[in-house]
Amino acid sequence: MKRRSFITKSASVGLLVGTTWSYGQDKIPPHNWDGYDFGPPPSIKNRLNQGPFSNYGPGATAPGADVVMVTTPSNKPVRNFGMGMVTYICDEVGPPKVEGETLRESIEKLAKFPLGDILYIRVDWRDIQKEPKKLDFPEHWDLTFEMAKKYGKRVAFRIQLMSPVIEPESMPDFLIGKVPLVKLGTTDEIGIPGKVHYAPQYDHPEFMKAFKDMDDLLSTIYNGHELVEYVDTCMYGFWGEGHTWPFNGNPFPDYHTAEKTCIEMFEHQIANWTKTPLVTNTQPDYSNVGNSEILDRTIRSYNWLRTDTIFIETSQIDALSNRPPWIGATIEQGLRTEQVNNKTAFEGITRNENIIAHIKDVSPTYYSLWNWHNISFENLLGYYGKHPEPLDGLAANIGYRIRPSWIWCFEKDGYPGLILGLVNDGISGVPGALCISIVDEAGNMVSSGSMDPGYPLPGKVRQASFTFPKDTLWDTLSLKAEIEVKGVKYAIKWACSQELENDGTLRLKRNL
Repeated sequence: MKRRSFITKSASVGLLVGTTWSYGQDKIPPHNWDGYDFGPPPSIKNRLNQGPFSNYGPGATAPGADVVMVTTPSNKPVRNFGMGMVTYICDEVGPPKVEGETLRESIEKLAKFPLGDILYIRVDWRDIQKEPKKLDFPEHWDLTFEMAKKYGKRVAFRIQLMSPVIEPESMPDFLIGKVPLVKLGTTDEIGIPGKVHYAPQYDHPEFMKAFKDMDDLLSTIYNGHELVEYVDTCMYGFWGEGHTWPFNGNPFPDYHTAEKTCIEMFEHQIANWTKTPLVTNTQPDYSNVGNSEILDRTIRSYNWLRTDTIFIETSQIDALSNRPPWIGATIEQGLRTEQVNNKTAFEGITRNENIIAHIKDVSPTYYSLWNWHNISFENLLGYYGKHPEPLDGLAANIGYRIRPSWIWCFEKDGYPGLILGLVNDGISGVPGALCISIVDEAGNMVSSGSMDPGYPLPGKVRQASFTFPKDTLWDTLSLKAEIEVKGVKYAIKWACSQELENDGTLRLKRNL
């Protein structure tokens, strides 16, 4: 199966059969993402004063500010919401199938893998729904949530509306015969050899109604669920990635209908998933269905991005690396098994090492721990056990890693205060807004506020000031951090080498 080989193949392979294909002339073209106006960042409450601050003269805002405490970077992985390494439990060909093991045993081994922070499931629509108005989850879905709770991890998932690797279709049987199927043809490039591929008519009333009902049911359970990290956006086409490559055209009568249908599907999802981030594929609009518009709406609604290969089209790399700093991004790229990886070295660099190096180049918040269509703990460990350095290095840098590098103490008009010089040792911005609280020894709030969304940025110091009641002693206080995403706050740990309290807070004390 050559799922993503269209990157280097001709776009002329295959013709759709049995319908008339229309190519829209008003298609939204790709654009350069660097400096593009996607609108304002998400709104925050209680914005902290982030400077500039002055130390001297009658107009000093932080008179006599003196560095009283510093922190240094941690070199270990830090598990926080909005970042991490994603262990794949199930992809488009199903969950692990390991001889001599039960499904529970295989999934538990993967869930226990210490390098993983998130457990990921990709299933077909028919896997979770057998009849209208009711969801019926498969065993590996329930086991994944069970193991996530057991091992202190979270879950992400995708529901595929269409897949080339199953028979007959991804949509449930109760829609077969109600929703027209358009014949795409056969190909040796993807999917089951010899399979005749069909596309459901997405704009058909029965399909749209059933899709909306399914998403309503799913979001009722999992929107804001304590264990859910993010949900992949349901898009048109194979694997829900926004295309039906290698077949030309699409099953819509014209581009306007295609884009309108995909927008309607996306708008329904963002209306349902108000607390949990949706993650939209950056796939170029090969099939002329309005992907550029869906991506634009993803950013403007403060949802996130994903791509399914790192060696991919120029436009996907541009989107990922130039996205707004408050937008998260997950990269899916299968790792070779140890046996295969040993045969893929060029100029002394193996395929896996090359992948991991390029992952860092686009500053993602997540990366997949995945043996493409060959999922098992043994396959992951086969490579990682012999070559831990590349993945360990990525795990210790991925996402955002925030610490107060400098802490200044000052007093103004009899009121003591602190200025934090916040640093991000990770490779991405904060995919939301960093919220900081300063609490006393009894846990009472003394001062709090939010940083601008996305900040601090990697490689830059972002300062913030706090003022306290008179006679407050700064070295009796602690720093607490949270990240706010789509209006929900999640407690996070500081990424410093200094010792933290059990709840992840940092006790303030003079150490310089």
